[in-house]
Amino acid sequence: MKQENMTIVRQRQLAPKIFEMTLSGELVNQMTTPGQFLHLKVPEQSFLLRRPISINHVDLARKECRIIYRVEGHGTAIFSEMMAGDILDVMGPLGNGFQFHHLTPGETVFVVGGGIGVPPLYELSKQLRKQQINVIHFLGFASAEVMYYEEEFKQLGDTRIATDDGSYGIHGNVGNLLMAAAQKPAAVFACGNNGLLKTVAQLFDELDDVQLSMEARMACGMGACYACVCHTKDDEHGVKSVKVCDEGPVFQARKVVI
Repeated sequence: MKQENMTIVRQRQLAPKIFEMTLSGELVNQMTTPGQFLHLKVPEQSFLLRRPISINHVDLARKECRIIYRVEGHGTAIFSEMMAGDILDVMGPLGNGFQFHHLTPGETVFVVGGGIGVPPLYELSKQLRKQQINVIHFLGFASAEVMYYEEEFKQLGDTRIATDDGSYGIHGNVGNLLMAAAQKPAAVFACGNNGLLKTVAQLFDELDDVQLSMEARMACGMGACYACVCHTKDDEHGVKSVKVCDEGPVFQARKVVI
């Protein structure tokens, strides 16, 4: 983990309150594991805590990375107003990401995401394809209006979409898509809210390799403050926990309580 003042290369709005930002800097050389995140400092003195945002895309040759974030408060609203050439104080990459090098070329995996949990799955899918893994994407959004990156995912593999209001794709949530799938995957990778992760864990409870990227409110981002813990399944007394920021955010479904 390192810190760098990275330069904003470009920024664009993908959907209402959803923005894609491209950053440039030497820190990109460390971004080799999909599923990790960056900790961004809001460029205003009144904000003490950094904002954790997952890495969406990495271009090592250009030393550029992309993040996709949703404006949820004043801090992220400030990010959305920044322009090309502006500087962001960035720490990272942080956390443990998805593990997939044990997979065999030709195997099929499911990549499952919902809402703002979708972004880190793009870099994961890119790297899976480089390893000649067949990828089927199952993506859920609230509506067609807030949907993004459909074409980008389609370029990497079969992409199936559900919307809560039925305005695009299947009417319902990602669980409806997964239950309609006929294939049995070699592994499942998922990122989204707790409801989505619980659904994935339940549907694939007999599969050995189900990796979940958990969402949590974070403070330090480095495991020092214990603000983002979740409990483990092997603890009868419910007191043992793991830290999402540095021991995760990616965990095997069989190991954690969602």
